[in-house]
Amino acid sequence: MRPVMTLELLAAPAGVSGVRRALRSHGTDVQLCASELVTNVIRHVGEGVPVTVRLWRAEGGRVRLGVSDPDPRVPPVLVAGAGAEAESGRGLALLEALAVRWGVEQEAGRKTVWCELWTEAEAGTDTDAPKTPERSGRRGTSAGALGQSSARS
Repeated sequence: MRPVMTLELLAAPAGVSGVRRALRSHGTDVQLCASELVTNVIRHVGEGVPVTVRLWRAEGGRVRLGVSDPDPRVPPVLVAGAGAEAESGRGLALLEALAVRWGVEQEAGRKTVWCELWTEAEAGTDTDAPKTPERSGRRGTSAGALGQSSARS
């Protein structure tokens, strides 16, 4: 399946706003998740590394967002209960709250953190898609380890 959008950039704080602008037509949740994933690359892998952001149409009125970076050794970890005073640790919790499901694909020389989301544009065109994302009734496990994914219905 071919992505509907591919963005190539170097991980830098200024690039995060460019990603949000490029994804504006796909909805706020897509923009927010992309921002968090690119920010995670900056924070945990480093500034200046190449990042690829891809967006695909998925089944049932969803989109699939993938953010790839060149370091498969730094998997994302969902931190349980980041406190109000914590400076970080809420990005993947936000992803967990917004996404229908998410996970990590590790390949030789890169990893991709992906999520599937309802978008405002897609939910409005698919009669089977809810108008707002369902955020309860978890199914599966969180993506705290490579190869696992979180799925919600």
